[in-house]
Amino acid sequence: MNPINKFTSSRLHNLLGSTRKSRIISASAIFLAVCAFGAAGVAPLAPDASDLPVKTIAQDIQLPDLSSQITALQQQEATQKYVHEEKIRAGDTLATLLNRLGVEDDAAENFIKKDKTARAIMQLRSGKRVQAQTDEDGNLLWLKATVVDGKDNPVKNIMVSRSGDAAFTAEETAAKLERRVEMRSREITSTLYAATDSSSDGSSLPDSIVAQIIEMFSTNIDFRSDLKRGDRFNVVYETFWQDGEFVRAGRILAGEFTNKGTTYQSVWFEDPQTKSGGGYFSFDGKSLKKAFLKSPLEFSRISSGFGMRSHPISGNWKQHKGTDFAAATGTPIRAAGDGVIDFAGVQGGYGNVVVIKHWANYSTAYAHMSRFANGMKKGAKVSQGDVIGYVGTTGWSTGAHLHYEFRVAGEAKDPGKLNITAQAPLTTAELARFKSVAGDMIHRFALLRPNDKTSTLAAK
Repeated sequence: MNPINKFTSSRLHNLLGSTRKSRIISASAIFLAVCAFGAAGVAPLAPDASDLPVKTIAQDIQLPDLSSQITALQQQEATQKYVHEEKIRAGDTLATLLNRLGVEDDAAENFIKKDKTARAIMQLRSGKRVQAQTDEDGNLLWLKATVVDGKDNPVKNIMVSRSGDAAFTAEETAAKLERRVEMRSREITSTLYAATDSSSDGSSLPDSIVAQIIEMFSTNIDFRSDLKRGDRFNVVYETFWQDGEFVRAGRILAGEFTNKGTTYQSVWFEDPQTKSGGGYFSFDGKSLKKAFLKSPLEFSRISSGFGMRSHPISGNWKQHKGTDFAAATGTPIRAAGDGVIDFAGVQGGYGNVVVIKHWANYSTAYAHMSRFANGMKKGAKVSQGDVIGYVGTTGWSTGAHLHYEFRVAGEAKDPGKLNITAQAPLTTAELARFKSVAGDMIHRFALLRPNDKTSTLAAK
């Protein structure tokens, strides 16, 4: 072996050996230290408690005055107030109602009978809610109820309050309703009405909403024969509440009905800025409302159509430029379409006549009225179906009837032969606002659908 390599190898061996010895010695030292630490125990980090000086602190604790607490409780019980709620029953008198409300207060009963404002409580219909607060002796503290109109819409709230030992006051305030938007989804298993009754979630659709569903989709669906098991509908509608109590349902805001795989959709839109629109539209912004009513009278018959005829007074053979609807005097006459009053007054042989100017160059005339409805003056806005007057026999007329004319650019035309666009289209600005409303309803429908499968869409 080379002497240099031999020396290097020996030197490396000695270094490695000494390093190993160092590790063994170090480890042994640590082990012995741990053992010594364990044998000696853990040194205390704080002085022994027995070596600390003892201090005694004396403090008087005042016990509660039980007699004052008992007195306060007795006073609270003496002024205890009770709130009762009842609904008006058929045959109720004021006395029987107050008795069920826990009121034993002759002064209060006499006040309600005699006060002009408070007496309205005695005229509430069955089912209406009345609330009262009394003390433990049955003395009335306050009583409140809501008065409704003929359509069951809240009109005002009546509040009777005790203002002294035996003095009362009655106050009426306008009813304040809370508007809510509700969504429902149903599947047809037998009939539409069965589907709208209470479901698994305990909810049912108001009858007025069901009627609107039928009206909304009846031009496409015959609800007596077309419904199939598995058909579905989704509806978004408004309801009105007062003090947490359901008052009435409002308008359907959007609806879709899937029948035989085809989905029909409709959304209500009234422009918030121009207050125009006011009808149902397809989701692409096309109006679903018929342009004009087929008849301005709800129940009538055509007694003379558009065309040539013998004039009933002159006997001359001439063209009849309108349609006559036979009806009893006083029958309400409805506006055939949206528009503004262009004329309301007496006009020759027409007698009492109203002329309505519609969009584009369309107008309609209603003659021989017995009288006009309130508010009929030039420039007044009317909506389709509004009552504008009543059937009569004024002017050149031989009997009670309505003479109805449909005019284009001022010239009488036969409406049965015209292809009239449904309604004036939305303007660019109105369409932009409509898309915002429609987008919200599309999102709501997506939440109501059981899955993401889509079916063929069709306009109503």
